[in-house]
Amino acid sequence: MKDLLIALRPQQWVKNIVLFAGLIFSQNFFDSRRSAVVLAAAVVFCLASSALYLLNDILDIEADRKHPQKKNRPLASGRIRPIAAHVLSYTLMLWAFIAAYILNRNFGIILTVYLILEFSYSAYLKNVVILDIFCISAGFLLRVVAGAVVIDVPISNWLLICTIFLSLFLALGKRRGEMVLLEGRAADHRPVLAHYSLPFIDQMMTVVTASTILSYVLYALSPQTTAKFHTRNLQYSIIFVVYGIFRYLYLVFQKKEGGAPEKVLFSDKPLLFDLLLYMAAVIAAVYF
Repeated sequence: MKDLLIALRPQQWVKNIVLFAGLIFSQNFFDSRRSAVVLAAAVVFCLASSALYLLNDILDIEADRKHPQKKNRPLASGRIRPIAAHVLSYTLMLWAFIAAYILNRNFGIILTVYLILEFSYSAYLKNVVILDIFCISAGFLLRVVAGAVVIDVPISNWLLICTIFLSLFLALGKRRGEMVLLEGRAADHRPVLAHYSLPFIDQMMTVVTASTILSYVLYALSPQTTAKFHTRNLQYSIIFVVYGIFRYLYLVFQKKEGGAPEKVLFSDKPLLFDLLLYMAAVIAAVYF
């Protein structure tokens, strides 16, 4: 049971926190009914994502055995049989699928698209240069859209733009971390890495970093944002966004820790503290 729980990768569930973006920025964070619905939606995505991680580990079992860290995963190490992973994966996926359509029909449709996208990524698209990064970004984008759709609130274009650039930023950091960790053996584990080089990834990260910061600054200072929230105080959250991105760049380039963003978030105290301060600043500006 312990190995099955590890195979579900509960540490990855933190990614589903982005479902709450629509709830917070639509000024419904203190609406208990809508908050409960979004929480249920996040649980559904946790079930679905764990089901997909199991399938991905089954497909990548041989490649993971060549990875210095992933070789210790329950499936790659042989502690779990593939048949057990198959049964658990399809069971979780069925539960998530049913629960999604019970919550909201449109939410169910988005979850279906997410499952198709992620399965396509695991089966083929992760081996297509550049498109693999966009697939990772699309997964975050669908989460944000799902969090807004499930409670029937409008989706801000700014929210989508900021999500796209931030998720591309994290995806590129992940690819760079893999290349640094595996060095000359990177293509043996993930064939698509043969098409990347560190200078190429660094150049893309430079573009995406600037775009991420600029898009959030424009959003925070936008007259539409001021009119919506009846305050200009969201501008004070910009400093936390800039610091968070710079801190993450420091961890990726100087500490070589970009391979697992979810691990970096919880292991680096300055970054975690900055995220908490950012959330506090946003809630204070939007609600008080």
